[in-house]
Amino acid sequence: MGLFNFLPKEEQYFDLFIQMTVYISDAARTLMEMLSDKDADYKEYSQRIKGLEHACDELTHSVATRLNKSFITPFDREDIYTMSTALDDIVDLIDDAARAIIIFDVHEITDYARDFADVIERMADQLKEIVSTLKRPKNVTQRLVEIHRLENEGDDIYHAAIAELFHDAHDPLTVLKWKEVYEKLEAAVDRCENVANIIESIIIKHT
Repeated sequence: MGLFNFLPKEEQYFDLFIQMTVYISDAARTLMEMLSDKDADYKEYSQRIKGLEHACDELTHSVATRLNKSFITPFDREDIYTMSTALDDIVDLIDDAARAIIIFDVHEITDYARDFADVIERMADQLKEIVSTLKRPKNVTQRLVEIHRLENEGDDIYHAAIAELFHDAHDPLTVLKWKEVYEKLEAAVDRCENVANIIESIIIKHT
């Protein structure tokens, strides 16, 4: 039996959440492609991410509009709103990181940045799989554990990146640029884990 089958059919929220995770996954993959392309036109990649960010914003607005009209929702209204905004934040932060690369006129991407993008992409894929089965949860616990593990991996990357940056970089402008980029990438990782925590809380409430 599905987690929320005892409720009347107000299931559009599940479809909206699924589509949001598709956009998140696409944005994460585009960021990875951007940072891996040594001959890249970074602006083109950034524009693609910006398009996904706008699309995710529209879905967030759709969730808010439906909440104002829905009589009964599949789970708490506050949780639905919190989850939608947290999902949207992930794309916003990916977009922020991509835009920072453009704004700071970065041309040589560090291995740490690529490692960050890889972690974000894997976390996004896990979230997409979790949300796609949220109506009838399957293998959720294992995926939630993996997201927490990936967040720890992201922390390790951040600490190593910052340590090397301050130890080896002699140009203050380089330090400033990369510190900002690393912080945006770490924030995206943290937000992915935050969404996992929200989902875990929702599941506990309804089991």
